[in-house]
Amino acid sequence: MIQFLQQVINGLSIGSVYALMAVGYSLVYSIMNFSNFAHGSVIMLGAYFGFFALTSLKLPFFLAFILASLGTTAVAILIERVAYKPLRERQAPFLYFIISAMGASIMFENLVIATIGPTFRTYPPVLDRAPFYIGPIAIGRLDFLMFVISAVCLAGLIFFIERTKIGKAVQAASYNLKACALMGINTDVIILVVFGLGGLLAGVAGVFFGMKYTVYPQIGNITTKSFIAAVFGGLGSLPGAVIGSVLLGVIETLVAGYLSSQYRDLIAFVILIGVLIFRPTGIMGKSAVDKA
Repeated sequence: MIQFLQQVINGLSIGSVYALMAVGYSLVYSIMNFSNFAHGSVIMLGAYFGFFALTSLKLPFFLAFILASLGTTAVAILIERVAYKPLRERQAPFLYFIISAMGASIMFENLVIATIGPTFRTYPPVLDRAPFYIGPIAIGRLDFLMFVISAVCLAGLIFFIERTKIGKAVQAASYNLKACALMGINTDVIILVVFGLGGLLAGVAGVFFGMKYTVYPQIGNITTKSFIAAVFGGLGSLPGAVIGSVLLGVIETLVAGYLSSQYRDLIAFVILIGVLIFRPTGIMGKSAVDKA
């Protein structure tokens, strides 16, 4: 029983960071009807921003954390302005958006390799490595910090979407973007807000993954897991993205703990295939006949 609880706690920590990435996918999908595959490069840049803020600028962790999040917010908005807005204005097919997203992702990854290099980099120690204990259960300080800050960020996002005027406009746009434009809502601003929010959370996730593992140009590939979590919970649904992410994180850690860590990726893709076959809309998703 203790081992089970230990694995669940570890899974909640990983799942909470998956959720930060998955809601970025769901936000963009709910408004623009396509999956933003450039999201991984934003997370990768967030990991690098945090690393260099700590090592080169010698900033305290809190300031480095904020700087990384603001940097990825700007990058996400830049991607939307350069890669997607011209396509929106031409009313291009959704396939063009996906191709543009992949191109942006490859460009940023190779830009980092060409300028910074492919070398793996390790964050300097920020927290004490020694875990603290609740009874017989050990909880890593970084895992606890990841869970708490992720939960606060997600709660803040839900509050923003549910309780603010702009958040209500985002909800309306997720139902029908064209109708919102006809009602006088500036949809261009709404799209910028959505990308900015996704970029902000991507920066938080990037810093945490860089701290827990290492920083390298392909770290954005971890978003494959968050995309699976978003599909599992239901693309276009923020609560679904959070639930799917937490469940995926817990399932992965249980599989790694009781079977083998070699099966972690396998089980994630088995879940993806199963969801696509038996419940394409996910746990809480909406019907998406014409979405890509």
